[in-house]
Amino acid sequence: MRFWLPLVLMIGLAPAVHANDTEPTQVIDAQIAAFQANDLDTAFSFASPTIKRIFGTAERFGRMVQRSYPMVWRPARVRYGQFSDGGVQTVFFTDTTGSVFEARYEMLKTESSWQINGVYVRQAGVGA
Repeated sequence: MRFWLPLVLMIGLAPAVHANDTEPTQVIDAQIAAFQANDLDTAFSFASPTIKRIFGTAERFGRMVQRSYPMVWRPARVRYGQFSDGGVQTVFFTDTTGSVFEARYEMLKTESSWQINGVYVRQAGVGA
């Protein structure tokens, strides 16, 4: 079944990715690395102000990702697809069982970097 699951992973700015020439993939990579290191404060530091208001704490945000989106929390493989003119970065996650998911990261450009404004995940099928 193909359907979109909203994943509210919003990213703001992290100290390591403040350069004006930061690419969306660098921001996404930094958050994934923070999840893998169980560094919820860093992962949450990427959240937009809206998402920070919704979740309130890094712990709540991390729990949501861990429980609802294990393919993002602990991916076996990450592969980047296209970045659209509309500001959407496609990312393919393979989970530990070999299932492939397509995530669409809605990116916003700020004066200093990119922010993730939303993520929508759907199962892409094997071999995507």
